[in-house]
Amino acid sequence: MKTNKLFYLECHLAGRQYHDADEVWDKLKIGTIVRLERDLENRYDRDAVAVMYDDENESYLLGYIPRGENIMLTPFIDMGWEKCFQCRISKINPDEHYENQIRLTIWITQNTTETKL
Repeated sequence: MKTNKLFYLECHLAGRQYHDADEVWDKLKIGTIVRLERDLENRYDRDAVAVMYDDENESYLLGYIPRGENIMLTPFIDMGWEKCFQCRISKINPDEHYENQIRLTIWITQNTTETKL
């Protein structure tokens, strides 16, 4: 059986308490798709990958892929391959410490565009 996605990474959402997660907390569920976006101006991590939640015409910064776990992801996004990754919320637990409240699963999705070499 052919699959259209491959597991890439599972991690917690870093920095959740410093960003917009509380503003959209009621909209976040297990399975919610979030967007990965490079943060080239992040002064704390040169490989920073932001986790964004898009709601109608507004985007919310939920937090970041943890430092060290983003190192292999960053070059792909920098090369313009961010659409080849799908990131979903895989766990939400408001009773945990902030750093453990949200877990993410990242998949590599099948390339549906043809590339001529």
